[in-house]
Amino acid sequence: MSPTTAEVPRWAVVVTFILSLIGLALSIYLTYAHFTGKALTGCPTTGLVNCTLVTTSAQSRFLGVPVAILGLATYLVLTALNSPWGWRATFYWLHVARFAIAAGSMAFVLWLVYAEIIILSHVCEYCTGVHVVTFALLVVLTLVSPAQLGWTRSRAQ
Repeated sequence: MSPTTAEVPRWAVVVTFILSLIGLALSIYLTYAHFTGKALTGCPTTGLVNCTLVTTSAQSRFLGVPVAILGLATYLVLTALNSPWGWRATFYWLHVARFAIAAGSMAFVLWLVYAEIIILSHVCEYCTGVHVVTFALLVVLTLVSPAQLGWTRSRAQ
């Protein structure tokens, strides 16, 4: 069974695109702050919420690459895949990639949340925003991906 765009609810196209744009905007800002060394706007530097501590910690890098760059790259790809034009494409592998990237991103987010809460005992509100967007995106894609990937049976069977 080949997926078709008719199987994608309009609300899912709109929601995934908006979530991807939000994730992209947050990732751009976190990357900008990382490379300029500027403090994140409105984020305290003392107490539980401490963006500077989180974004400059050893856990803010993965295999030597800043996590902000990984988020930016991920959301560049997800924004393209979740755009209305990306949803119109009928290539099966695009639907697989969309879901796999979101699932992999969520797994990485779980590690980052662990690092923030358990290792650092501090959180970053902008990072948390990306985490929430990633979770919401995975939820929406979990609702629509089975039909896109041909994992649902027709009622006639």
